[in-house]
Amino acid sequence: MTSTSALRLEEITPQNFEAAIGIRVRPEQEFAVAPVTRSLAEAYVHPADVAWPRLIVDGDRPVGFLMAFFDIDWHEDGTVFRSGLWRLNISAEEQGRGYGRFAVESVAAEIRRRGGKQLYVTWHPGANGPENFYLGLGFRPNGETSEGETVGVLELD
Repeated sequence: MTSTSALRLEEITPQNFEAAIGIRVRPEQEFAVAPVTRSLAEAYVHPADVAWPRLIVDGDRPVGFLMAFFDIDWHEDGTVFRSGLWRLNISAEEQGRGYGRFAVESVAAEIRRRGGKQLYVTWHPGANGPENFYLGLGFRPNGETSEGETVGVLELD
């Protein structure tokens, strides 16, 4: 990874759309995260203040994609609102270089900026899934599952 000063998030635009949809995780990880095209379709049908898709760029090189969510009605009954990381796709050849950590830290900073105190994420348990990555960043399972995935939370101080 280059210096963190070269890392940035970019909004998805017509100019970087092809780069964004070209992001591919390792084949053995495909079960654990939807492709970028699905994420962008989901972002299109949700209000702009809910879905937050971003291309992760190192210098002039696209290295990943993230999509965050802000203040969604988690239980669809108006009682529990959460913010967090919806998707994280780091290009297969770019993994292990700190880009995932940068993505999570960027989402945490945006949640804090919006007044949030917790960052939520879900992950598929098992081999080749991202559980160890998220646990290593300080996420803790909160005892819930969502569509068969573990729900984790990171307290933002």
